Amino acid sequence: PSSLSPDVVVKFVALISSVSMASSTAIISCTLFIFLLINFTGATDFLVGGKTNAWKIPSSESESLNKWAESSRFQIGDSLVWTYDPKKDSVLQVSKKDYINCNTSSPIAEYKDGNTKVKLDKSGPYYFISGAQGNCEKGQKLTTVVLSARHRYVSTSPAPSPVEFDGPAVAPTSGSTSSRGGMMVMLGALVWLVMA
Repeated sequence: PSSLSPDVVVKFVALISSVSMASSTAIISCTLFIFLLINFTGATDFLVGGKTNAWKIPSSESESLNKWAESSRFQIGDSLVWTYDPKKDSVLQVSKKDYINCNTSSPIAEYKDGNTKVKLDKSGPYYFISGAQGNCEKGQKLTTVVLSARHRYVSTSPAPSPVEFDGPAVAPTSGSTSSRGGMMVMLGALVWLVMA
């Protein structure tokens, strides 16, 4: 997400103070609209595991990709990005049943390019397993839960129940959500001060 630098704020305030009240209201309105458009349409690409080549058999429970997913807040329009050796592995998007049973025979989608990007285009759970023989059984799998659109900008919403989705809990807040909320408060206060 975009952030306002101090230089931009200073230039904006200087511009507002140099024009008439009607013009400054128009400038503020246009700026607010552009800011909202940029901030609320921005999707995030999440590197799976938070680093390159994280798509592997975890060495411990603490290295499970589901632990990583629990600390992330996925929203409609975001994407998951995997990097891996395509000669040794692949990513399979599967049903909940195939995820639980590590069944690689009937995936919803199969990715083998070594640099896979999957767009999260609906709310709810997504299930991924390794396509390499035996890797899923050893823990190389990932469940993500994508928030519904109505929960997209609420920074204190409760996480979906892991029992409901049989996947990881979604963290109650994330840096991108809280920064969006903080930026909105700052921009609102700036508009209020200029208009008052």
